[in-house]
Amino acid sequence: MGAQWKHAGRIENSNKRGALISKLVKEITVATKAGDPHPENNARLRVAIETAKKHSVPRDTIDRAIKKGAGLLNEAQYESVFYEGFAPHRVPVVVECLTDNKNRTAAEIRVLFRKGHLESIGSVTWMFDRLGIIEATFAKPGMDIEEAAIEAGAQNVESLEAENISEGQTGARFYCEPTDLDKVTKSLSQLGWSVSQSEIGFMAKNKVALNDAQLAEVTEFLNAIDDDEDVHRVYAGI
Repeated sequence: MGAQWKHAGRIENSNKRGALISKLVKEITVATKAGDPHPENNARLRVAIETAKKHSVPRDTIDRAIKKGAGLLNEAQYESVFYEGFAPHRVPVVVECLTDNKNRTAAEIRVLFRKGHLESIGSVTWMFDRLGIIEATFAKPGMDIEEAAIEAGAQNVESLEAENISEGQTGARFYCEPTDLDKVTKSLSQLGWSVSQSEIGFMAKNKVALNDAQLAEVTEFLNAIDDDEDVHRVYAGI
C-alpha cells in the first residue's frame, strides 16, 4: 500500500469541493509555516501551490493561505498534531492532523479510534522511519524508476499502484533523507517528472500480514479516519 494510506487519488476522488479546497489551503498554510514562505526554497509549499492551481483554487486564496502561514494575518493558525495507535489486528497507525482547535480534534480522534487503540506519543512512531517522500509521474510508460532515483539522489523508490496513475504514465514514490527533500524534488522536476507530493512523512519499518477479511476491516477503519475534516495524512503499517 506504500508509506501513506490512500493519499494518491484522494483529491481526484473528492465529492465535496468545499472540503477539497479546505484541505489544499491548509496544506499551503502549514507548508509555509514549516519552511520558507518562498516556494522556490520550499519544496512542500511549491508542490502544494501547484496542486491547488490544478484544482482551480483562486490565486487570492492561495496568497492568503501563504500570508496566514507566514504569520502576517491576525487569524488562528493551523497546527500539525500527531496521534498514534493501532487499527484492528494491531496494525500500527500514525495520524497527522491540521487543526486550529486541538481540543476538538483530539475528541474526534478518540471517537474514530474506538475500534482500535489510541496510544501515547512515542508508542508507535518507533515502528516507522521518518523520511522525505515524493510522489511523481512521468508521461511515458515503462520508465526505469531505479535509474531516476539514482539520478535524483533518492535513497529508495517503489512503483505507485496502477490505479493511482493515468494510463500511459510511469508513477513512483521516491524516498530520501528529510534534509534532501527539496534537492531531490527539484532534481526529479528537472528530469521531467511531474511531482504531486513532496513532504516529510512516515514509512512503516515492517508491514503486518493480513488475510482478506482482516484487510477489509482495517481498510474500513482507516477510511473513516481519513475522511475526517481535520485529518491530513494517515500512515499505516500494511
